[in-house]
Amino acid sequence: METITLTFRKIGNSLGLILPKEATQMLGAVEGESITLTQSPDGVRLTPFDPHFEQKMKAADSLMSRYKNALRELAK
Repeated sequence: METITLTFRKIGNSLGLILPKEATQMLGAVEGESITLTQSPDGVRLTPFDPHFEQKMKAADSLMSRYKNALRELAK
């Protein structure tokens, strides 16, 4: 797997990353397309946007928020 190091740059009042052509090719991304950033055990992961995944994540967040006490007890 190829590794690409990126540097954050100030863009207006925000910080941004400029993805080089190689990175966009790895993602299969084109101009105007969205990507998803998710937290994983080894850091963060960038993946092409998947509307079905987005729905699943919203449902999971809702369940975890609703049953946070039960999940906390189960984790002990």
